[in-house]
Amino acid sequence: MSILFYENTKTFHLCNQEISYIMTVLPNGHMGQLYFGKRVHQREDYSYLYETAPRPMASYVFEGDYSLSLEHVRQEYGVYGTTDFRRPAIEILQSNGSRLCDFQYQRHEIMKGKPSLSGLPATYTEKDEEAETLRVLLEDALTGVTVELLYTIFAKGGILARSAKITNKGADSVHLTAAMSLCMDLPDCNYEWLQFSGAWARERHLKVRKLEQGIQAVDSRRGHSSHEHNPFIVLKRPETCENQGEAIGFSLIYSGNFLAQAEVDTHDTTRVLMGIHPMGFDWKLDVRESFQTPEAVMVYSERGLNGMSQTFHRLYQKRLARGYWRDRARPILNNNWEATYFDFTEDRLVEIARKAKECGVELFVLDDGWFGERSSDHAGLGDWAANPKRLSGGITGFAERIEELGMKFGLWFEPEMVNKDSELYRKHPDWILSAPGRNVSHGRNQYVLDFSRTEVVDCIYGMMAKILREAKVSYIKWDMNRSITECYSAALPPERQGEVFHRYILGVYHLYERLNTEFPQVLFESCASGGGRFDPGILYYAPQGWASDDSDAVERLKIQYGTSFCYPISSIGSHVSVTPNHQVFRNTPLHTRANVAYFGTFGYELDLNKLEKEEQESVKEQIAFMKEYRQVLQFGTFYRLASPFEGNITCWMTVSENRTEAIVGWYRTLSHVNMPYMRVRLQGLDPEACYEDQETKKRYFGDELMNIGLVTSDATCGQMDGNTGECCDFDSRLYVFKAV
Repeated sequence: MSILFYENTKTFHLCNQEISYIMTVLPNGHMGQLYFGKRVHQREDYSYLYETAPRPMASYVFEGDYSLSLEHVRQEYGVYGTTDFRRPAIEILQSNGSRLCDFQYQRHEIMKGKPSLSGLPATYTEKDEEAETLRVLLEDALTGVTVELLYTIFAKGGILARSAKITNKGADSVHLTAAMSLCMDLPDCNYEWLQFSGAWARERHLKVRKLEQGIQAVDSRRGHSSHEHNPFIVLKRPETCENQGEAIGFSLIYSGNFLAQAEVDTHDTTRVLMGIHPMGFDWKLDVRESFQTPEAVMVYSERGLNGMSQTFHRLYQKRLARGYWRDRARPILNNNWEATYFDFTEDRLVEIARKAKECGVELFVLDDGWFGERSSDHAGLGDWAANPKRLSGGITGFAERIEELGMKFGLWFEPEMVNKDSELYRKHPDWILSAPGRNVSHGRNQYVLDFSRTEVVDCIYGMMAKILREAKVSYIKWDMNRSITECYSAALPPERQGEVFHRYILGVYHLYERLNTEFPQVLFESCASGGGRFDPGILYYAPQGWASDDSDAVERLKIQYGTSFCYPISSIGSHVSVTPNHQVFRNTPLHTRANVAYFGTFGYELDLNKLEKEEQESVKEQIAFMKEYRQVLQFGTFYRLASPFEGNITCWMTVSENRTEAIVGWYRTLSHVNMPYMRVRLQGLDPEACYEDQETKKRYFGDELMNIGLVTSDATCGQMDGNTGECCDFDSRLYVFKAV
């Protein structure tokens, strides 16, 4: 790993064993992009990669000189209006009404390790030798505004982390109306674009299409990263598959409004932009004030999509997630929500918890309905104190009862929201986001608290911290059940209303940080009506997230498959729920529900008392299995083998770090008649090792399983299940291999 600067050619070369990133200072002082991809030899002069040619209708920077049009060169942080007509990385409204900028290279600094970003989540290092960082200072001489471009290259993996810090060193205030975290110009457009989109209950479905001239993008303007689109995209070569070929992943470590965009010009150059969505964004920079963009992470892989994903998994699992739970296997839990909804008593909850403990569950979670006057979604949000009619001893007493059973206790909060029917709203009606003179929209009968205001965050922190100090709470499920509308803060002047969306997210981060600091051993799980804020920003504070409110095993195949392209398996909240499922009303076998949920944090979303005796015994076996293998399931190297977006079969696997254990999940959605013989090629095994199937005791060499494949033919397909007498739709199997 090294960052080199060649003074004679003003060229930077960032490289490790896998990648090279090369850029240079252009003749006009702007930063130009030369190369990003597989590692190449170091040399002083890469000027042959800087190509120019006179083109009709082009505009040129220097009078009488037809050699430099910014429209036709690749840049590091492009601006609009001075010969470049593409979407810009930065735009600044000045006091005279102009938006033109001319950011020229001034100096740079190379440092060991990686600096933190003030108030924002970001990847980190534990030792300086893990990474090097380049800081490049650019300045617009007329306004005095500077941009610090940060580039961190890690010692291992094809990873480059990027961000920008904008500072007003001039004499007048300016308005920052666009500030991307990443601007990346690629020399061609021969890529397929992968995005991860959907809606509530069908989050992060893989969508693939070819890049074409014009703009394609995913974004969120909902105040959170959203169910609709994830702040993560991939560009891959058309021939790239899961296990070979070039791919570049772009991920934004942010939880608010975002834009991820690829613009292909009519000369087939591709500009990728990623950062805070510029629509509605207007940040006033007074003299000497700074603005820090969120961090964006680029990962290059020549080992296909699995190689790219595994790099993201290692980085986000070990150098984005933090704290006590980062490296620990997650407790198996039972959540009461789908078992009771709002209809529960304390004794009923203890009855559910007692059966859960009998089956081997380690953590009981009390969901919505325990606080204020909360018996439906119309009241109580914001009043974070236990309802004595429901919990006679409060949270402290109830937590003691759960602990006496031999389990840990977890609790649900929705700290960012309020009902009008609450004491908090009656005392502070101005604490919600709402525009003067305008109708105030609701979602789920609730309103969004103005987390851009310190006093609001302080109030919620006080209520939550009081409970955590007094009660034995080991886990918090942090929910967020509506998007932001009427985004206006009563506490900010008119010229700063364009800051509210971002200030809100900073308030969320601040509350998480305070709670993490005071209660470092509490396990936080993020939730936003399921997967509405499943993003890297929240992963910095909560090492796992509820992947979707849809707990149906068949639907979860697509949700968890899509999620795995960026996010580690240890971050994916996945539970066994009741059947018929409460979202799609589908009946699925108990073993399939567990076989899907194993590849995540694992738990139960039901009342185990209501299962048949044989099913309860199966649950005990499932929990015992998860306890034995959760380290490899949650922290092993994960491979996607067969996609639910392409056929009837889904297959994935995980391999232990030392390659002595492997677990394969195989899932068939619908049963068919007279099917062909089938096999699947495994990945990641030691080719020289002999592996034993733990069920059949048959032995195979690693190279057999990877090159010939695991036989998965199903002679029963199209027949009735001999045990249940039912057709075996939604079937699944687990294969556990151990090296012998």
